Amino acid sequence: MKPDSTGLVRVAMWSGPRNISTAMMRAWENRTDSVVVDEPLYAHFLAVTGKDHPMAAEVIAAGETDWEKAVEWLTGSEPDGVGVFYQKHMAHHLLPEMGRDWIDRLTNCLLIRDPREMITSYIVKNDIPDMEDLGIRQLVEVYERVLERTGAPPPIVDSRDVLEDPRRVLGLLCESVGVEFVDAMLTWPAGRRDSDGVWAPHWYDQVEQSTGFRGYRPKSEDVPEDLAGLLAECQACYDRLYADRLV
Repeated sequence: MKPDSTGLVRVAMWSGPRNISTAMMRAWENRTDSVVVDEPLYAHFLAVTGKDHPMAAEVIAAGETDWEKAVEWLTGSEPDGVGVFYQKHMAHHLLPEMGRDWIDRLTNCLLIRDPREMITSYIVKNDIPDMEDLGIRQLVEVYERVLERTGAPPPIVDSRDVLEDPRRVLGLLCESVGVEFVDAMLTWPAGRRDSDGVWAPHWYDQVEQSTGFRGYRPKSEDVPEDLAGLLAECQACYDRLYADRLV
């Protein structure tokens, strides 16, 4: 989907956790024609699942716990004076009881990461995950929905590709969603943003120090043996999405 009837492009970037999703949000927010929203379904997710996430009570108190109201805003609001409404979404926030038709009114994109690197990064910050915590099945669900509806896969970017050549990959992403790439997406001021979620103090320490996409640095940690089955499930999903990424 390209611009809606108002000329607004609603970019929904679906990602798993411990990706470069916040840095990607920074890149889009640094455009003069864009506004961003940070994980607008998170409060609903926590309120329904009762997951013991860091700062869960604060997230629920600060956010919209009714997913239908959140979706109404995501698909119906028209921010003044901008051409892009960039929505940073965690794919695991798409709970089974939530409707899916609203997704079709967005320009959906996927941000993926090598599962080994994602899992080893996740367990440093949170409890041992299960498949639903990592959102990769939901990424495949969005992929299949867009493919079936449009006959083409959604734009998919791999975090390693972005970190190795952000200008090229962001250029491809912008082209695929119908907006012009601008150099302002490559650098941004350090620090916190008013648009950051209330959970930023726990999760965003590194991105707050950043002024651009850091070069790719391989992770040497191995996934614990007791998570080998989880890694295999994630790898199968990742490989499917990786084959259709923007190159």
